[in-house]
Amino acid sequence: MVSKIFSSAITGIEPHSVEIEVDQKKGLPAVVIVGLPDTSVKESKDRVKSAMENSGFRFPVKRITVNMAPADIKKEGPSFDLPVALGILTASDQLSPASIHNTIILGELALDGRVRSVKGILPIAIATKQKNKRLMISKENALEAAIVEGLNILPVESLTDAVAILRNEKDCLPISIDSKVLFNDYSTYSVDFSDVKGQYHVKRALEVSAAGGHNLLMIGPPGSGKTMLAKRLPTILPPLTIDESLQTTKVYSVMGLISQSTPIIATRPFRSPHHSISDAGLIGGGTHPRPGEVSLSHNGVLFLDELPEFKRNVLEVLRQPLEDRSVTISRATGSLTYPAGFMLVAAMNPCPCGFNTDPSRNCRCTPNQIQKYMTKVSGPLLDRIDIHVEVPSVKYKELTSSSESEPSSSVRERVISARKIQETRFRNNQIHTNSQMGTRQVRSYCKLDDEGSLLLKSAMNELGISARAYDRILKVSRTIADLDESSDIKVEHLTEAIGYRTLDRQLWI
Repeated sequence: MVSKIFSSAITGIEPHSVEIEVDQKKGLPAVVIVGLPDTSVKESKDRVKSAMENSGFRFPVKRITVNMAPADIKKEGPSFDLPVALGILTASDQLSPASIHNTIILGELALDGRVRSVKGILPIAIATKQKNKRLMISKENALEAAIVEGLNILPVESLTDAVAILRNEKDCLPISIDSKVLFNDYSTYSVDFSDVKGQYHVKRALEVSAAGGHNLLMIGPPGSGKTMLAKRLPTILPPLTIDESLQTTKVYSVMGLISQSTPIIATRPFRSPHHSISDAGLIGGGTHPRPGEVSLSHNGVLFLDELPEFKRNVLEVLRQPLEDRSVTISRATGSLTYPAGFMLVAAMNPCPCGFNTDPSRNCRCTPNQIQKYMTKVSGPLLDRIDIHVEVPSVKYKELTSSSESEPSSSVRERVISARKIQETRFRNNQIHTNSQMGTRQVRSYCKLDDEGSLLLKSAMNELGISARAYDRILKVSRTIADLDESSDIKVEHLTEAIGYRTLDRQLWI
């Protein structure tokens, strides 16, 4: 008798169906698993045998062949333990084939028969709901899957529990949650803009950055508050929508970063990788490709502290995701695409010692050392960063001031208003923010009067601004005008935008 069990696997962040066929015949006792399994899948035969025997079931003393179809897709991870065990029970007449009909089954088995959680449940749950099937998973994964409304979930704690539910010997209480209530419960931040003393012009730059989705670079001495400011940028971004939350949660689910305490990502992600990270760790990849930090930052902020300390090749791989808002990883077996719609925020010192622009401390670096330090970041990458702002040391008077700083909620209201203007502007385009405008949109929505054109021409001639930086200035000008609720880009808007591009040019000299 050949039994068939349906399961699912993840390729990239997308699920695909896996049909597990179990056949038993007379012969020397052995378990053979075929269908392009990896090592962890091949090892499942030992886990399954111990789990079945320790749960009181009979393991057939026969030659058992387990086929996982389609055979041309690699099967990875321990999530096939439970379906293989149920397939063997069905093939040996210990379980009725009708009981597993219309059910997608996943779970790792412990040697005593307990069912452990597995990665990537959310995208599988979404696909299962679309197919109108049931989903049998570990009880630890149930809350994550319950985010998908209307999905019939069968949470199990052990192999014995799973068999009892399939035999209708045990009732399975339906699991349902209100995703909107859960979303609201997890949508608060632990930090706020009001925590930062002083640095008003930097806060303004962050507001402009958030309003238009612009990338930002902060340059200043150690201890000036660059990291503190960056961590508070997500608090002034518009709240995540349910769709954005599910997109981001899918990536975290595939990486195994979802737990019962955080079943959904309801706040804008903030990722801050160490400068020793590899290019595969940053954009994704590896022998078995996995999402990188740029995908974990999807719909949020990627913060690169000490930007020149990152390896040159690591920084250069950011150029394509910054333009395309996605990452494509090609291997001999195929290509995978991960989402990468993040805002890049970077911080760096003005020189190796960090005190080149600090009036209270002496810089010990020579001009050649400063030049070498600054050129670690390539010009093409800098051109993709819209806003460059200097972050000076905070004065004692500002630190000890008792006056209340503006909270994130107030800044966020202005950002949301500017974003609504952009949504109306781009309603017939496939973009959402000013930073995503192409050349055609820039020409249509960033027109300058004669005075503005003369100012920008003078800035380009004197500062050596590139053609890409020219478009960036116009995009930032458009955002500043949106914050002022102005339909036209005025000279003061253009002047502020040019100021955000000249800082690094001055430091380069």
